[in-house]
Amino acid sequence: MTPTIFLPTTQINQSINASTAQDHLLCFAAPSIMEKKKKEEQTKPLAASFSPSVAEEAATAGPDCPTTRRRGRRLLRCFLCFATAVAVAGLVILILSLTLLRAKNPTLSMTSLSIARIGVVVQPLSVNATLDAGIAIRNPNMASFLFGNSTTYFYYGGERVGVAYAAAGRVRARRSATVAMRVDVLVDRVATRLDLAVDFLAGADLRLASRTEIPGRINVMGLYKRDVEMELNCSMLMVISLARQEIRSTDCTATVR
Repeated sequence: MTPTIFLPTTQINQSINASTAQDHLLCFAAPSIMEKKKKEEQTKPLAASFSPSVAEEAATAGPDCPTTRRRGRRLLRCFLCFATAVAVAGLVILILSLTLLRAKNPTLSMTSLSIARIGVVVQPLSVNATLDAGIAIRNPNMASFLFGNSTTYFYYGGERVGVAYAAAGRVRARRSATVAMRVDVLVDRVATRLDLAVDFLAGADLRLASRTEIPGRINVMGLYKRDVEMELNCSMLMVISLARQEIRSTDCTATVR
């Protein structure tokens, strides 16, 4: 037979009162706990929407994203700036090539021609003259012009009577340089011709001709290079007589090819 345990009346009343108080506390706290759970359930979707993974997906969502549109506008501006710079540079080069950098042919001219010395022997008739000549080369380009060794031939009556040589040189940009030369004109090579004897005794003019050949090279800042051949053809009247010796006039024509 199981023994029966009898609790005091005061202890039973205390346990009943404690349980009743706990039930009343749960009844009052239940609404606040329910509201707290509802708030947590409402905030969870919002937190998920701002999570890093969702933000990255939104940034790479497509062309409608503001970040993508800003990036596209920056790329377009960079491309337009680059294209504008290339166009301006090309236009500047074109203008310079048509104006300042345009290669032009140099020009030649006979600046001086004089008789330095003349020797005359009457019998047998012999006439030798030493002439000093100056040829100017003008360079109209923006770069220096280089020319090679030059040769000048003198003719009388269609026959060569003298040759002069000059060394190579350089003409600075938009400047002129003078090539000086001295030549012995051996007119006695054709002294047996009757017209020379008559011209000398009567004091008439002797018509001489000259031809100067000068090679050169045009090089405009390495952008334009061209070899040229310059030629200067002149005719002159030289007076030789017992009384005077002089050169009256000179007529020259220059060609560049």
